[in-house]
Amino acid sequence: MKKESKKKSGGTTDNAEQSDAPVVSKPAFIKEKTPEERRQAHVEGIIKTAVAAFLGMIAGFGAFYRFNDGTGTPWYAAIVIIAVLAYYAQRVIFPAIKINTKEFGPKDWFYVEFIVIDFCLVTWTLLLN
Repeated sequence: MKKESKKKSGGTTDNAEQSDAPVVSKPAFIKEKTPEERRQAHVEGIIKTAVAAFLGMIAGFGAFYRFNDGTGTPWYAAIVIIAVLAYYAQRVIFPAIKINTKEFGPKDWFYVEFIVIDFCLVTWTLLLN
């Protein structure tokens, strides 16, 4: 039977020992918004949603007139093209209407793109009926 060798704690910390104590993190400081800031954020949210919905309706009309019922082109190709064009259109439109896109995170872009695609598909479907 071999004896286990004890680890010496030298100058390097390659195999540093970890304690079993839970890591306690400090709570993040949350800045309270004033009623005016909350109102402004609410108005900006409505404007973002309205712009995305309008672009989606335009894309639905465009898809209907360009692809008709979509049998000649794969539907997912049309959706990807619409999503990319809507993304770049919003990158131009939002600063023009004084909405700061530098504050947008991936979740915000996903939200507005989802609205565009959703309105596009609903409009396209209604026009096909």
